[in-house]
Amino acid sequence: MDPIAEFKQECKDRIASYPSDKPLQASGKSFLSETLRTKYSYNFTWMGRPIIQYPQDMVAMQEIIWKVKPDCIIEIGIAHGGSLIFSASMLELLGNDGRVIGVDVDIRKHNRAEIEKHPMFKRISMIEGSSVDDAVAAQVRNLAKTHKTILVSLDSDHTHAHVLRELQLYAPLVSVGSYCVVFDGIIEDMPDGFYADRRWGPGNNPKTAVWEYMKTNDSFEIDTEIEAKLVVTAAPSGYLKRIK
Repeated sequence: MDPIAEFKQECKDRIASYPSDKPLQASGKSFLSETLRTKYSYNFTWMGRPIIQYPQDMVAMQEIIWKVKPDCIIEIGIAHGGSLIFSASMLELLGNDGRVIGVDVDIRKHNRAEIEKHPMFKRISMIEGSSVDDAVAAQVRNLAKTHKTILVSLDSDHTHAHVLRELQLYAPLVSVGSYCVVFDGIIEDMPDGFYADRRWGPGNNPKTAVWEYMKTNDSFEIDTEIEAKLVVTAAPSGYLKRIK
């Protein structure tokens, strides 16, 4: 066998064994529980901007972007802007004319200023408004309409109803072979009361929204290999690949 193909097959076989590896799964679950409690994901930056993602998910997004080669990435949820900068830098490496479209209900003045002065801002467009507002969705569609290969990530309000509506509005924009990545499905796997200061929790979160959406939509499948490979991810059941 070709050595490159052999290495890839070794990886594939190894990853396939992870879901049934009880010690590995237990350690991953424990790590997630303790790091969520201590806000571990808030500690990382991308090119100077806080990204508020697990490094494992950042690597997964890098792999997806490099493989899919989108020329448009739609990000619902901006916060400090690190994810926008990450996506823009990946498009820069791809060398195409790609754009990142970011949406947030509240783009805080100090964050906007830092994003706008960043070298990667040349590839970024930002829209302030509710992601589930039809007028905002129309703006996104208008900006994205000239692009050929679109990837979407959802990381804003984590309630079931909100994420389900985002999926209905933005998942159809995803190109066949590309992904809609739904973050923070890990909320479903945490104990009751873990998010006592939030409107979401077990039974009301992005993962439950994905499950509901998938009941009536056969254009996507959950890419379980990504989740299995990561072991630690804030987006379980959230890597949705468009298959038709």
